[in-house]
Amino acid sequence: MKHDLALHPLPPAVVSRETETKLEGFLALLLRWNARINLVASQDPVLLRQRHIADSLQLLPLLPEGEGVMADLGSGGGFPGLVLAIATTRPVHLVESDRRKAAFLQAAAAELGLAHVKVHAERIEAVRLPPIAVLTARALAPLEKMLPWAGRLLAPEGFALFPKGRTADEELRAAAPGWTMQVERFKSMTDPDASILKLSGIRRVGA
Repeated sequence: MKHDLALHPLPPAVVSRETETKLEGFLALLLRWNARINLVASQDPVLLRQRHIADSLQLLPLLPEGEGVMADLGSGGGFPGLVLAIATTRPVHLVESDRRKAAFLQAAAAELGLAHVKVHAERIEAVRLPPIAVLTARALAPLEKMLPWAGRLLAPEGFALFPKGRTADEELRAAAPGWTMQVERFKSMTDPDASILKLSGIRRVGA
């Protein structure tokens, strides 16, 4: 495993006025649905904007150039996948096995005019997607559990962007015996204890 120990700074995420308007619409829709189903713990729009939406948008400068397909695993309330879909025109697949949360994602994509978004109400193990250029997941599972999904879904030149908290080093060490990959780390702009792992060339050892 090639591991870049340096914590690289993230370039700032710059979004258009149109994107900002859609993000406000998304936040309002999230709060309405959250009164009926548990999408996020907080009902504070300021906290949701400053923490969850900003946390998702910081992945934007790390997305590959072009229109390569993106997939987000365990999309839940739309973080980071739906937020990134609002800020880009690339095809985006949102995978969420909870049918109520998947219904929210579908409704949000329709209301916000995100025709490039497709929602999959399926388990990650069963979903069938085109080769993925960039794979995201936030607060979903330990790295050892996510790497088999990434290895199956990513295109040969694709990579994963996984925000991780203070357990990042521990998870990388646990995954090292079974996996080979290139690792870059970027310092989170929203949480001093967090970083974003960019993983490419993901292969099982011996494969």
